[in-house]
Amino acid sequence: MPQLGLSWLGLGPVTASPWQLLLLAGASWLLARVVAWAYTIYDIRRRLQCFPEPPRRSWFWGHLGLITPTEQGMRTVTQLVATYPQGFQTWLGPITPIISLCPPDVIRSVTSASVITAPKDVIFYNFLKPWLGDGLLVSAGDKWSRHRHMLTPAFHFNILKPYVEIFNKCSNIMHAKWKCLASEGSARLDMFEHISLMTLDSLQKCVFSFDSNCQEKPSEYIAAILELSALVAKRHQQLLLHTNALYYLTSDGQRFRRACHLVHDFTDAVIQERRRTLPSQGVDDFLKAKAKAKTLDFIDVLLLAKDEDGKELSDEDIRAEADTFMFEGHDTTASGLSWVLYNLAKHPEYQERCRQEVRELLRDREPKEIKWDDLAQLPFLTMCIKESLRLHPPVTVFSRRCAQDVVFPDGRVIPKGNVCTISIFGVHHNPSVWPDPEGPFS
Repeated sequence: MPQLGLSWLGLGPVTASPWQLLLLAGASWLLARVVAWAYTIYDIRRRLQCFPEPPRRSWFWGHLGLITPTEQGMRTVTQLVATYPQGFQTWLGPITPIISLCPPDVIRSVTSASVITAPKDVIFYNFLKPWLGDGLLVSAGDKWSRHRHMLTPAFHFNILKPYVEIFNKCSNIMHAKWKCLASEGSARLDMFEHISLMTLDSLQKCVFSFDSNCQEKPSEYIAAILELSALVAKRHQQLLLHTNALYYLTSDGQRFRRACHLVHDFTDAVIQERRRTLPSQGVDDFLKAKAKAKTLDFIDVLLLAKDEDGKELSDEDIRAEADTFMFEGHDTTASGLSWVLYNLAKHPEYQERCRQEVRELLRDREPKEIKWDDLAQLPFLTMCIKESLRLHPPVTVFSRRCAQDVVFPDGRVIPKGNVCTISIFGVHHNPSVWPDPEGPFS
């Protein structure tokens, strides 16, 4: 039996069993891991001292909850950017630093880096993966490049031009609802809710050639998309539920799964139905019929897309891209439009100039509807839209994980393995970039 010398403790030789030796070895390994982990955190803190840190909310939670997805959260970002215009660090709990970047020259160091140096951070995108699969928002590397190349035809002017007519029809439905509510004496309405339904209605027509009448009657598919969007945003603020095993035990996790199944079943049904149409009709006949109807929807483009080797997208890939566009397209567009209307309502003098510009453009036209070529003939309205998007960008932030050290022009370094966030809202409100960051709509 092995003997363990403890003479350094003033004790004689002690007989140690194999289990005691194993326990000692395990304790030694654990201690070594703790020491290594503690040194890693110390080293990270030391190397990140070049980035100022706002006061923490608590020693354990760090800055978690400091920036919330609310109006107050955006005010907090504005204050932080004014205080730390060259960027700052926050901590999620005691061990996870986040570097927030807001100067354009510093951001360029990250955005111009290769995907090997600064790939997408997987934490938030992993929440979306069960819903969106490997669509453009979630995928990276070669798959992202291949799909982006194959989807390029979907954004050709000849594809987009006919969509303006769809946008007009969906907007008219929304406007008619507003006039009806106003005639009934309604003084208030949730514009974002109405505009979200309008953008979802438009997207269903443009992506699937499907008319759900979701602005006038309930739609399970639309309700599922709205629920998924809300659940993803909510989960991002719940640090303990970032782990899938815990999240799917909760009621929110079960609701998320049910909504995913509903959305996937709808998209799969559309894809299968369209695939059955293609072989019987022939690609050429199909395209001629679509051209005659002046609508080639997103599913059509995906079904017909091929890479340089002639390989088509799988049904799973098509579903991922379609679901991605339904998610990314409806919420961001609705947010942008809602803020434009809000800012114009705050400034009736600008609103009136926009109205007169549109009236002058449509003066001798019947019906009085905007067409594709008209979009370039509205300079003042365009300026108002762009200024509103600067003040209230629909996407306020995105993140990258530094797979290698990233060196900034001023010599500061984000060490390998750390996450940085590109604060779009911060750039748009950075006093070192804009002389009057809160005007003229402020």
